[in-house]
Amino acid sequence: MEPVGFIVMLLIGGVAGWLAGQIVKGYGFGLVGNIVVGILGAFIAGLILPRIGLGMGGGIIAAILHATIGAVIVLFLIRMVKSA
Repeated sequence: MEPVGFIVMLLIGGVAGWLAGQIVKGYGFGLVGNIVVGILGAFIAGLILPRIGLGMGGGIIAAILHATIGAVIVLFLIRMVKSA
């Protein structure tokens, strides 16, 4: 992976993790944690969303939206595990 692609991936992950933390109140993990949650969320959304027929277009906005949906799913799962 080229350095520019890596930096873009980190930025998208950070934005998506922050947005997911705002949507799912009380579950922000700081800068590094938000990046990890955003990247993990993008991976999970990449597996789940196409299987249920939700295709996003290309571009940065679609990537952020895609990763945010996945990060919300990750944070929801974390909330369920912590409350159990």
